[in-house]
Amino acid sequence: MIQLHKNSDTVIIVIHEIYGINQHIESFCKLLSKFSFDVICPNLLQQDTPYDYSEEEVAYRNFMENVGFTDASQKIKDIVSDVTDNYRKIFIIGFSVGATVAWLCSEEESVNGIVGYYGSRIRNYVELTPKCPTTLFFPQEESSFNVDELISTLDNKNIEAHKFNGRHGFSDPYSPKYNEISAQKAFDEVVDFIIKQMGCY
Repeated sequence: MIQLHKNSDTVIIVIHEIYGINQHIESFCKLLSKFSFDVICPNLLQQDTPYDYSEEEVAYRNFMENVGFTDASQKIKDIVSDVTDNYRKIFIIGFSVGATVAWLCSEEESVNGIVGYYGSRIRNYVELTPKCPTTLFFPQEESSFNVDELISTLDNKNIEAHKFNGRHGFSDPYSPKYNEISAQKAFDEVVDFIIKQMGCY
């Protein structure tokens, strides 16, 4: 687990991908911390060492068989419950499967905002209606579903969906799918979203 404390009244819970807490997730948490937010990133895997990108199939199978969306979202909800009294604002940011887990936590009363990067499995839970402002980032194309169709299905006053150039994983500087321009644009959107929800403008 990563815990970065800045004595902030705002905490951001980061949810990793199938690979676990790798370099990308560590650097993303540190980047958020530079904006003086407290950051928590729990390790949802039953192991300390993250999977390598070359182990994608094994990592995905491990997540689906040994973690799963239901248990993972419950763990995040438990963390939200544990920290509610300590913070004025609570945000959740998830990547890939982590974005779907974040989506499943969007009905929690204590959560003030959700950001999901390429949460392709959100398509399995479109009946859910977020109770908090929600921003979702998708690549131009996904191999397993039609991005535009999903975005139109999610047309809701609490949801903003953005499409960026690149593929699934475009925000990860350690991945061959990295798209620097899209990653920066998405991160700028994250910061703007959080500041807006904090009531700063």
